[in-house]
Amino acid sequence: MAAISTERLLPQLKQPLQALYVLHGEEALLRIETLDAIRAAAKEQGYLNRETHTPDTAADWQDLLASANSIGLFAELKLLEIHLPGGKPGKAGGEALEQLAANLPPDTVTVILLPKLERAQTQAKWFAALSRSGTVAEAKAVDAQALPGWIRDRLAQHHLSIGNEALALFAERVEGNLLAAKQEIDKLALLHPAGHELGIAETEAAVADVARFDVFQLAAAWMSGEPARVVRLLEGLEADGEEPVMLLWMLADDIRTLIRLTAALKQGQTVAQVRNSLRLWGSKQQLAPLAVRRIATPRLIAALQECARIDRIIKGAETGEAWPAIRQLLVSLAG
Repeated sequence: MAAISTERLLPQLKQPLQALYVLHGEEALLRIETLDAIRAAAKEQGYLNRETHTPDTAADWQDLLASANSIGLFAELKLLEIHLPGGKPGKAGGEALEQLAANLPPDTVTVILLPKLERAQTQAKWFAALSRSGTVAEAKAVDAQALPGWIRDRLAQHHLSIGNEALALFAERVEGNLLAAKQEIDKLALLHPAGHELGIAETEAAVADVARFDVFQLAAAWMSGEPARVVRLLEGLEADGEEPVMLLWMLADDIRTLIRLTAALKQGQTVAQVRNSLRLWGSKQQLAPLAVRRIATPRLIAALQECARIDRIIKGAETGEAWPAIRQLLVSLAG
């Protein structure tokens, strides 16, 4: 069964629950909220016995299978939760999950909670077995483009509205930290009555600057041509103690990808045809073609040469400051 978003799963929980749900994805808040929603729906539908396992050893997995297949004296409806915080069940765990998927316990709703999975994990036999037997829901990250709409919708659930300028400020301050965004929204719901429209001044006063920056957001910012956001993200990364060597490695890798994509497009290939070979996954599938239309190949080659110079600065083989050089390069690529 194809994966759906956690957002699409929530309305389905009003119907009789299925025997198996697999929750995974990058956004921890959405995973937690979806698990809470399944728990609430299970309680409402009579699954009052909740059992939680966090298996680690082979013996743990055998205990889990024995418990899953046991039938209580009164055959109570059961909610069985399996938490795998590392996302890698190992050989024994993989085999146990395949057995579980093939023989789902009766009178039981099973929920398997996983973190963000790598490509190799989603192609593993155990994950394929779970996907065939149940509903897989992915908690995808809410990116910078979708964040304002997400905030507006969450405020509306509390019967609050927000002006466009205030919304832009709100999104800027909580970017990359969805849990903090939810906490700020809950706080605003306590501070203001239903029907209130939030303005710029009160939003600025109420919403803390809790943005969490990462290098993946930075790649999206320069590829989509947002120099102001590039500067803000770089300042956040530097303040958080991010090592410039890792950032530079990812930047150079992305530039090489754009050069290869440009060559492939000139040869008549499509983005879909080179998606896997160039690892254009997630948002890069949309952003990379936009970037190559905006940035000419000679400019990309010059940027790659600049990356080599900055690498020498980091290693002490050339004089200069790494962070200002990276900032100048990325702003020029985003401009």
